Amino acid sequence: MSTYSFTQASGRDASALARRCAGELGRHRGGLGFLYLSDQLADDLPATLATLRQETGVEDWVGSVGVGVCATGHEYFREPALAALIAEIDTPDYRVFDTVRGDLSGFRAQCGSWLKAAGSRFAIVHADPRNNALPSIVENLAESMDGFLVGGISSSRSQALQIAGGVTEGGVSGALLSENVAVATALSQSCSLIGSKHVVTRAEANVLVELDGRPALEVFREDIGDLLARDLRRIEGYIFVALPIAGTDTGDYLVRHIIGFDKARQLVGISDIATVGQSIQFCRRDAEAAEADLVRMIGTLKRRANAAPKGAVYYSCVARGPNMFGDDSNELRLIQRELGDVPLVGFFCYGEISHNRLYGYTGVLTLFL
Repeated sequence: MSTYSFTQASGRDASALARRCAGELGRHRGGLGFLYLSDQLADDLPATLATLRQETGVEDWVGSVGVGVCATGHEYFREPALAALIAEIDTPDYRVFDTVRGDLSGFRAQCGSWLKAAGSRFAIVHADPRNNALPSIVENLAESMDGFLVGGISSSRSQALQIAGGVTEGGVSGALLSENVAVATALSQSCSLIGSKHVVTRAEANVLVELDGRPALEVFREDIGDLLARDLRRIEGYIFVALPIAGTDTGDYLVRHIIGFDKARQLVGISDIATVGQSIQFCRRDAEAAEADLVRMIGTLKRRANAAPKGAVYYSCVARGPNMFGDDSNELRLIQRELGDVPLVGFFCYGEISHNRLYGYTGVLTLFL
C-alpha cells in the first residue's frame, strides 16, 4: 500500500511555515497535491504554493482558503495554519481544470477528450462564494461528466481564493480523477428532522404559502412546538427547512434557511425556490444527532471500501467544528477515532458540494483507496 505524504502546522510566519511543511512532505517525482490554508495566510498563498512546488517536486496542486482548516485529528480555527496532502496518483490519472465561471464550453474544450479516455466520473472541486451561478455550474459540471463532485465553497474574511494549478478565484475549479483512482465518499448531516413530511400546495418563488392545503406558518408553528412558536425570533440558527432529495435511498435532504415570516398572511420565506408538489420537512440543529450521523457515515464508508484508505479529504460546514462539536477539535478527533490515523486534509466551508448539489450544515468525507 502506498503512503500519502501529509503535513499540518500553524504559525504566523507564512514563509517559515511553508518551508517546514515542504520539508515534512519530502521530495516526490509527481502526484497531486491538496493544500488548505487559513484565511489569515491568504495574502501569502502564491509564495506558499511556489515553495511547496519547488521543495517537494510536485507541480500540480488544488485547494482553498478557509476560516478553518481540517487535518488528521485537529481543527485550526482562529489561527493561521495550513494542511497539505500529496496523493500518489499517476499524472495520466488526474487532470487539474481551470476555473469555470459560467459557460462550460472552455471546460469541455480543455477536458472533454481526457474525460472520455480516462473514464472519469469523479472530481474534487472548490468554489468561489461570490459567483451567484454556483448551483447551476455544479449541476452542469456533474452532468457534463456524468459523474460525481465533492468539495466545498471557500470561506474567508478576506480573499476567497482557490488553487487549481495556480491561484484562482471566481468560479469552480479542481481536479478530475480517472476510473483508475479508487475513492469512496459519503455525506453527514448536522440537523435532525422534526414534525412530519409536508407537501407544498401553494408557493410563490421562495415563499411557502400553503402546506398540505393549510397556511404554511400555521403548519410550521405546530411542528416546532408551542415554546418556540410564541417567539419566532428564537428559531434563528436553530430551526431550518429540509428539502428531501427525490430518488435517494438514504433519506438525504438539503438544509435551507428560513429567512422570514408574514404573520398576517401566514407565509414562510425560505432561502430556496419552492414548487408546488414538492415535499418539505422542518429540522433543527442537533449536536448529538450530528455526532451519531458522522459515526454512521464513517461506518458506511468503511464497509463500502475494499481496501484500507491511503488518505482522505474532508469538507465541513463552518457551522460545525467548534460551533457544534466543541473547541477541542472534537469533530476531527471523532473522525480519527473511527477511521484511524489516515492522512486527512480539508477545510470548513460556506457550503459543501456532493454529487451535483450545494449543501449546508454537512460534512463530506472522501477516502482514497
